[in-house]
Amino acid sequence: LTATEARRLIADGTIAAGMIPKIEGCLETLEQGVRKIHIIDGRLRHSLLLEIYTTSGVGTELTRDDALAAAARPAATAHAR
Repeated sequence: LTATEARRLIADGTIAAGMIPKIEGCLETLEQGVRKIHIIDGRLRHSLLLEIYTTSGVGTELTRDDALAAAARPAATAHAR
């Protein structure tokens, strides 16, 4: 999910209620230079490992809109070296 897509989903009501401040915080962080952010459910056992080390993941990845985001590789590939 790119920053632009996230903003559109907030505007059209798809992202609502308690998720709005979380996404807005992520968007601010992306604007400060972070390339990508993962939102995961900490109640799910091993969720962090599943998000980082599997290709399907269990959360939502937000990325910047710029070329760095387009060049980012999937997490499972990046850590498989």
